[in-house]
Amino acid sequence: MRLISWNVNGLRACLGKGFQDVFHAQDADIFCLQETKMQPGQAQVDCEGYEEYWYSAEKKGYSGTAVFTKKKPLHVICGMGMDAHDHEGRLITAEYENFYLVTCYTPNSQNELKRLDYRMQWEDDFRDYVNKLDARKPVIICGDLNVAHEEIDLKNPKTNRGNAGFSDEERAKMTELLDSGFTDSFRYLYPDVTGVYSWWSYRFKARQNNAGWRIDYFLVSNRIADKIQKAEILTDIMGSDHCPVALEIDL
Repeated sequence: MRLISWNVNGLRACLGKGFQDVFHAQDADIFCLQETKMQPGQAQVDCEGYEEYWYSAEKKGYSGTAVFTKKKPLHVICGMGMDAHDHEGRLITAEYENFYLVTCYTPNSQNELKRLDYRMQWEDDFRDYVNKLDARKPVIICGDLNVAHEEIDLKNPKTNRGNAGFSDEERAKMTELLDSGFTDSFRYLYPDVTGVYSWWSYRFKARQNNAGWRIDYFLVSNRIADKIQKAEILTDIMGSDHCPVALEIDL
């Protein structure tokens, strides 16, 4: 089974930058999007052969997630079921016979960490949410989790320490999530690889210079980690300030 996750940073814009070609070429069983930045009906994706599920933010042009899946899920849930978190279109859960898929666009802590307190609450509630799912059947989590976990996950750790996405608090929450029963699929296969990133600022020729961050993930329940066959970061695919990440797993 092949899964793709991609923060498209505005699907309408990405559609004009080759999104459809990528979508069809990858031929994923499940293709997840974050930061769609659109309301239902504002764009059409040629997704013949897929079921499609959208979760838009109430605020127009902001956030939003989507899932395209060849196999129809048993059940799909939008949000966590918590009013504090369910207005920004950040979470879709698809239940299948032997696993849950959760696609997530984690809130950014923003400049000067002005949204850090909310981010910390999100992290605790999200961890509790996926652990409850994991108690029932294995979970695959994908998406833009808005944190570079370790120093090898970004080009310039020393100058970025304390910034949004690389604060001690956010990194500690990622450690808590992993310690609660999840495996980072890329690090499972490539524990020491450096220089492979999934996001680059549009400023300072960051992508040209590969001054990036690895903030897009596939995490899996520990008990299915040995089923991981491939974990890829598709750095050659353009169209967004993020590139897609991929997981192949035998369930």
